[in-house]
Amino acid sequence: MTIGIIVAMSKELRLILPLIEGMREVTHGNTLFYEGTVGRNRVALMECGIGKVNAAVGATLMIEYFHPDLVVNSGVGASASGDVAVMDTVIATGVVHHDFWCIGEEWGRVPGSPRVLPAESFEAVIPDAPGVKRGLIASGDLFISCREEVDRILSHFPEAKAIDMESAAIAQVCEASGVPFFGMRVISDSPWASHDNSRQYDDFWEDAPRHSFNLVRQLLTAL
Repeated sequence: MTIGIIVAMSKELRLILPLIEGMREVTHGNTLFYEGTVGRNRVALMECGIGKVNAAVGATLMIEYFHPDLVVNSGVGASASGDVAVMDTVIATGVVHHDFWCIGEEWGRVPGSPRVLPAESFEAVIPDAPGVKRGLIASGDLFISCREEVDRILSHFPEAKAIDMESAAIAQVCEASGVPFFGMRVISDSPWASHDNSRQYDDFWEDAPRHSFNLVRQLLTAL
């Protein structure tokens, strides 16, 4: 199986790189990919950059050059729910655009795409456990910084568990291309509970949550 792995930031990239064996760098155009193996699988890893446009471009390039059987998007996100704490991991059961609306459409539905974009959850490989949650991930081009912004998202998607800036764009490209998508977010901050979640976010990186990214290893080696 060929698996494409997409992360948004170099901090996230550094957490994934040690998983890859026999790694070599491959450049397509101006984009750097890291290719190798994890377990029985060929993998290609890239850092796409922050935001939905960067994510969509990255997913398109990944699919065009490597023809993956699965695209994995791993990274960090904010909690949208009282039962999701900092350092928990949320595995997407579906993904939505929380900041998209077009006249005549439901909030979050991009014309031509489902409102809730599909995601593989691999429950047999990563079972529910303390610190591992499953649910809807909502994406938008905003760093969510206060409870009011979370409440606005929940008014449209009350079942959302986590918020990020890339998942929905990657999931939309995958859905249009017929490639299965898996998304997970390690929770870095909880803007619904704090008026200074930027400090939570900075402290999260100081804590170096490598153990949470071991779920990526667990998935890749089990497939």
